[in-house]
Amino acid sequence: MGDEHKAKGNAAFAAGDFEAAIEHFSAGIAEAPESHVLYSNRSACKASLKDYDGALEDAKKVVEIKPDWPKGYSRLGGALAGLQQWDEAKAAYEKGLSIDPENQGLKQGLAEAETAQSGGGNGGGAGLGGMFGPQFMAKLAMDSRTRGFLAQPDFQAMLRDLSSNPNSLSKYMNDPRFQTALSVGMGMNIMTGDQFAADPDAAMGGGGGPGGAGGAAPPSSTSNGSSDRATPPPKQSEPEAEPMSQEEQATAKQKADAQAEKELGNAAYKKKDFEAALQHYGKALELYDGDISFLTNRAAVHFEMADYDATIKDCEAAVERGRELRADFKMVARALTRKGNALVKKGDLPAAIATYNKALTEHRNADTLARLQAAEKALKQQQEDAYVDMDKSNEEKELGNADFKAGRFPEAVKHYTEAMKRGPARVNPELHKLYSNRAACYHKLGAFPEGLKDAEECIKLEPTFVKGYIRKGGLEFVMKDYDAALVTYGQGLKVEPDNQELKDGERRTIFALNQSLGGEGMTDEERKLKQQKAMADPEIQQILTDPIMRQVLDDFSQDPAAAQRHLKQPEIMAKIQKLVKAGIVKLG
Repeated sequence: MGDEHKAKGNAAFAAGDFEAAIEHFSAGIAEAPESHVLYSNRSACKASLKDYDGALEDAKKVVEIKPDWPKGYSRLGGALAGLQQWDEAKAAYEKGLSIDPENQGLKQGLAEAETAQSGGGNGGGAGLGGMFGPQFMAKLAMDSRTRGFLAQPDFQAMLRDLSSNPNSLSKYMNDPRFQTALSVGMGMNIMTGDQFAADPDAAMGGGGGPGGAGGAAPPSSTSNGSSDRATPPPKQSEPEAEPMSQEEQATAKQKADAQAEKELGNAAYKKKDFEAALQHYGKALELYDGDISFLTNRAAVHFEMADYDATIKDCEAAVERGRELRADFKMVARALTRKGNALVKKGDLPAAIATYNKALTEHRNADTLARLQAAEKALKQQQEDAYVDMDKSNEEKELGNADFKAGRFPEAVKHYTEAMKRGPARVNPELHKLYSNRAACYHKLGAFPEGLKDAEECIKLEPTFVKGYIRKGGLEFVMKDYDAALVTYGQGLKVEPDNQELKDGERRTIFALNQSLGGEGMTDEERKLKQQKAMADPEIQQILTDPIMRQVLDDFSQDPAAAQRHLKQPEIMAKIQKLVKAGIVKLG
């Protein structure tokens, strides 16, 4: 409840029409009396009108409803500062900081309250630091001429310097931004740096004495020249900012009304009332066409309604208008990404990929990049699907077999590869055989790593296909990876225990392992020294004292069949290999 009034109030506030904003927020409070946000917004409006008593009343209501909301204490502190109740204002800011210690708004408010209470510095600058407080900042934020300055770090540094050191005022008088800020925030007559240095009172509006238009009376001085604690000046009306022209007022009203329609559209979108959302976004565009978010938001509604052509049309219009307005690159990128999403839904993946790439040239972000990668993957899959033809796959397989038999292994590789493309795993239950055949070709060509990859893929596709283990074990053998070859042959024998090729491969590998690790070519003395060194190894000692391993070693000398069974167990095989490498055990 109160969402519509809140949206209209926000728009009126942004346009500087505080009385209208108060009316809207008050209507919202009537509907939602426990909304701390509405009270907070109304407090800000009243403070902008210098109704600090009313702002204080609303701020107290905010912290009563939601005592753990830091912004409520910012409102409370600002209202108390406007009433020049400095101790209470500081207490309010400190309370907010106890909830959110890193809140910059609360920190700045506290610093400004402390500065104002102390007179804004010593000497002739007393009281000037308080000029650049929350109300001054609020005016700058609400005026289109100065709103952008607040995003500039050096301008913010200038205001902080002035707040803590008012005597530095003349240093900034030649800065056009500062001149504009004074005009907007205080309605001051702007002078050049030389004029200001000659007559600073005139720059403050004349006077300079007690009750003068320029501000507070100067503080009294003691005999030693130091200033007494400055007394806060009585509340005085400040000059209003220069009024806007009728054209500027009309434009501001159009913007505010359009923003209100956008907020209503957003609320309707969240409720999935898409027809209402379209009406509100359309109305916003009729009122003001200088904000492309109205177009991108309406495109999002069309997307949810599956009207992808309308989505694309709005996104293209947003990009074109954004170029004209020199809009933020992020907004243009958002429109392009949304267009890409619609193209994906329409199935036009090449166009979607091109659009996503354009979006990334505007602004690179993770979401668009992920969508691009997904579209590229889908297009690749789409192209692969279009290439599938099992008849041609079988033809290529037969051509590969013929070339293999004739010893034309490079040609056989080409045919097997084409057969794989034409018949991928999802349509070809015998794809593993193609990998096995190509692995055999790579073996013949001496391309052992490529062959090993194919053999592994063969086993992965069909773990019960024994020839895959034979191919893999043979490749590991020629690559002299005897340990891996023994494991592979052992895995194959689990599938088919009586396969003679696997048995022969295992036997050949054990023999090669003995030759490479068992001390072939060593003298008896060298072998004896090697064994003595190995016996000092704690791991070797643990293996030899293990009851299970002692039984295994006995089986090697008395029961060869049992020994072969032991070698099929990876843990036992690893320990046996350790003993072989140490020269303590010799297989074969």
